[in-house]
Amino acid sequence: MIRTLAVKPDILLLDEATSALDYQSKLLIEEDIYKIVRKEKITTIMVTHDIGQAISMSDKIIVLSKRPSVVKDIYNIILTNKTTPLNNKKCPEFNKYFDLIWRDLDE
Repeated sequence: MIRTLAVKPDILLLDEATSALDYQSKLLIEEDIYKIVRKEKITTIMVTHDIGQAISMSDKIIVLSKRPSVVKDIYNIILTNKTTPLNNKKCPEFNKYFDLIWRDLDE
């Protein structure tokens, strides 16, 4: 990631960036990525199957359907006291978004 950021990209693409990590490392890396992206103001597109990660790190979530994929729904994530991914998971709105997105994926 350091090499990618060194060239000052306009867009950062993260495809399952933390999927191979143990849970504790995943949480720490999420915090680091979140801080860097916010500080550097880099537009980031993140592909993840982790609903909690998506909600806690994103301003917008696009849910895709099963194949052939089409946009199923778009969520603008608004959390009170949005600070870091770990703290964002404690926001009162977090569970509401989780339930809505889970239902979208279940259909």
